[in-house]
Amino acid sequence: MTSHVREKAVEPFSDVHLEKGHVRATLLHDPTVEGLDMAMYMDGSASMGDEYEYKKKFGSLMGWLFNKPAEMLPNRVEPQVQRMLEYLATKDRNGLLRVAYWACGTGARIEVIGELKGIDVQSYKFPGPKNPGASTLLEPALRDYVQYLKEQVPNGARRGCAVFVTDGEIHDADKVKKFCTQTVKEMLAGKLPRLNFILVGVGDQVDEEQLEEICHEEYPGFGHLWCHRLAEEMTQIAELVAVLVDETMTVAAGGTIYDDKGNVLKLYEARLPAILEFNVPEGCKSFTLEVNGQRYTQPLPEDDDHHDDDEDDDDHH
Repeated sequence: MTSHVREKAVEPFSDVHLEKGHVRATLLHDPTVEGLDMAMYMDGSASMGDEYEYKKKFGSLMGWLFNKPAEMLPNRVEPQVQRMLEYLATKDRNGLLRVAYWACGTGARIEVIGELKGIDVQSYKFPGPKNPGASTLLEPALRDYVQYLKEQVPNGARRGCAVFVTDGEIHDADKVKKFCTQTVKEMLAGKLPRLNFILVGVGDQVDEEQLEEICHEEYPGFGHLWCHRLAEEMTQIAELVAVLVDETMTVAAGGTIYDDKGNVLKLYEARLPAILEFNVPEGCKSFTLEVNGQRYTQPLPEDDDHHDDDEDDDDHH
């Protein structure tokens, strides 16, 4: 059996397979939004209490007779946050997302959960904040994210996007508008990277008129800072957020794959998928992905043809 050399994946790729001239390259992050630093803020106000509550699943009569502990079901927020995290991390420059509860305590406190990875998301629990909030104040959460983004600039952050989920009325809309005006001024002056905010309202207590007022504001020299959507149910949130982020963050959609001689192998006119699949000519040593005028060249590994274990890997999507 010939020796097998696996080429080191070059960013933005995390893994590259070659089998019978067919390449399967997995993207570590989406290079159409190079340098994007994402964050997710979940409403921590007391009105969200029900959504964060874990429910007991009642077992069988036999289980009850033999004192078998009741199984706990995930709360309604947890699976949605896990799904959002998994997706948004593919957009983030290092695959880590700042995740926090906002509107905690007096309504102005932020409880930061941490910098969470987009892999193994099932291991994360989201039981709600330690101190549910008495009111829903959004400006402190915006301030928290902008400060965080400033700190990330020396580490490579070149763009920002924060998602805020709420189930009620915002109690500091005027302060939010003032802060946004100031933030746009800082961006236009080059003191802050370009950023966007996404606001998702869930349930029937949301003041839609207020959300529209905040989000439809146009800032001279910049345009819209916000976009928003309403979800009737918590279970719709992950899908909505994915669509909004795609709409908001796509600078120039798609990309082009070239072989080592500069021939076009594949053209992605819409969005880049997370896994790129294409064929290369015999003897091709590398391929190049071009996105937004940036080029990323990835050397090809030896053909995986003789390796059953790798063929198995190739079947996994």
